[in-house]
Amino acid sequence: MKPDPFAALVRTLLWLTLAALPLWSHAIEEPDHEVVRSLDNQVTLRQYAPYVVAEVLLDATAEEAGSQAFPILAGYIFGKNKGERKFAMTAPVTQTAEPVKMEMTAPVTQSAAAGGMRVQFVLPKGVTLASAPQPLDPRVQLRLVPASRWAAIRYSGTWSRSNDEEHLALLRATLDKAGVATQGEPVLARYNAPFTPWFLRRNEIWLALR
Repeated sequence: MKPDPFAALVRTLLWLTLAALPLWSHAIEEPDHEVVRSLDNQVTLRQYAPYVVAEVLLDATAEEAGSQAFPILAGYIFGKNKGERKFAMTAPVTQTAEPVKMEMTAPVTQSAAAGGMRVQFVLPKGVTLASAPQPLDPRVQLRLVPASRWAAIRYSGTWSRSNDEEHLALLRATLDKAGVATQGEPVLARYNAPFTPWFLRRNEIWLALR
């Protein structure tokens, strides 16, 4: 199938719209949390309060998921919901691997065999499952993320598999040395627009604590 130039243009315009908003600025809203322990200059253990997300689960690779999920989730927060309510953007945008449940008779693509990707936009503080408007796009789901504890490593640089894998390995090594046990899949957390210079970006990887 040939790439759809109109869809590519829409996606680009959405990114430009997002960059024009006060997104990922120094004062951008993040979920409430406190640092419980610092292991070094990069790794912290955090306690997060509950928060609500809009999320989409895609049959896509890690490299494809962000660009596919963005117009879907941005549509919801920009008013594609019952009531046409608009939300301010928050940070981070998170992405994590999630197994895709498929019928045995369904064709298995390479991305499906490897599992799907869950991408989340955090909704502003004060928004609850009861008060959040229902999405018009059935692919968008609302979910309450319960209070949870995470180990996080913060780093800058490009959004690349090599950069992420390097820091995930460093996070695991630091936690192993400190005797801190984790569980589940790593979560990629992005705090900056794609136009942000690589050396100014705030990237994180989270691992859930046991």
